[in-house]
Amino acid sequence: MYDLAVIGAGWAGFNAALRAKDSGLKVCLIESGQIGGTCLNRGCIPTKALIACAKIYSLIKKSSGFGIESDNPRFNFSKIQERKNKLIWDLAQGMQSRLGEIDFIKSAAEIISGHEIKVDGRIVSAKFILISTGSRPVELAQLKFDALKIISSDEILSLPSVPRSLLIIGGGVIGCEFASLFSTLGAEVSILEKLSMLLPGEDKEVARKIEVIFKKKGIKVYTNTDLSAVDLNIYEKILVCVGREPNIAGLGLENLGIKLEKKGIAVDDYLRTSVANIYAAGDCTAKVMLAHYAAYQGVKAVENMISDNKYKADNSVVPACVFCDPEISSVGLNEEKAIAAGLAVKVHKFDFRASSMARIIDESEGFIKILSNPDTEEVIGGCIIGPKATELIAILTMAVSVHLKVSQIRAIIFAHPTLSESLSEAIK
Repeated sequence: MYDLAVIGAGWAGFNAALRAKDSGLKVCLIESGQIGGTCLNRGCIPTKALIACAKIYSLIKKSSGFGIESDNPRFNFSKIQERKNKLIWDLAQGMQSRLGEIDFIKSAAEIISGHEIKVDGRIVSAKFILISTGSRPVELAQLKFDALKIISSDEILSLPSVPRSLLIIGGGVIGCEFASLFSTLGAEVSILEKLSMLLPGEDKEVARKIEVIFKKKGIKVYTNTDLSAVDLNIYEKILVCVGREPNIAGLGLENLGIKLEKKGIAVDDYLRTSVANIYAAGDCTAKVMLAHYAAYQGVKAVENMISDNKYKADNSVVPACVFCDPEISSVGLNEEKAIAAGLAVKVHKFDFRASSMARIIDESEGFIKILSNPDTEEVIGGCIIGPKATELIAILTMAVSVHLKVSQIRAIIFAHPTLSESLSEAIK
């Protein structure tokens, strides 16, 4: 019998299995697809690999502004895809090598009792079970995926060429990343969002700024618009990215009486399901659908299995990143959410046009916005749109996590000239 059987080898399951192994537990990791799950194979890594190539192409096209002549730059999309695929393969090999004594079982899984899982025609027994089966793209009833013209975020990653025209339905994180990517590579891109702004839930000022920037780049943005308002026939490809839903079909949850909520597996504050020794982590819980939060949940679930001291999986300080150009990131409360919660808030702001380093690298579009409690001076949230926003947010994440005061950040000496010193400039 195993101490722990993990179903799903994505970021939640993989990190959970490593934590359990390091604690001396006998572990098996069950995966019907490829190790790494969505993040490595159909999400974070391949998307950012393509975005990195597009960024290089964009920089080369404006290199004359740096005094470097590079006439008629062009890209080879097949080689871009080859690079992406090799990167995935290399990282998968690295993940596989880290498993060590963990038994990796490549099979679908069906939970048949609180301690038993059916895999590959046999039964695996375990003291604890962790479900970490991830999520998949939501399909619209009136616009079914056909893997040809109407595609999901899975299929678009494997296109053999850049489409002439691309309609993106859904202006959230995934939609904005692919809009930025394919626009940079020459596609005529349109985004359709039924709500009043791109990136619903983000800071409104950030959302307005990225819409303005997108339009400057030739991306057509239609907000407050539904499918009936557009002619779908004029687009070569239609990307539907209106959300993701948990992968829980076929696991046998209904036979065990495992409670579901919001289309995902219901868990308590300690990531236990309604069956005492079965836990769940990652996207299948339908909470914060981010790879880094999934990893956090997976580790916390294992710690709660093996320790007498239980740890609540607190999701109040989770950084969110959008890898469009310019990048966007946020953590904690934004201005609208703070006001809606009845909190007093002080806004500190810095425009990247005043940053020496942003000017040096010619990426001065955007700003930093930091929120603090005017009574305690504690940082309660922040957002960034601009160069290296997805890296800079780590500093604000730590500030919110440990309740730093703006005066404490102000007292830190940041190197000059850097982008990071802009965080200090924002609160002067």
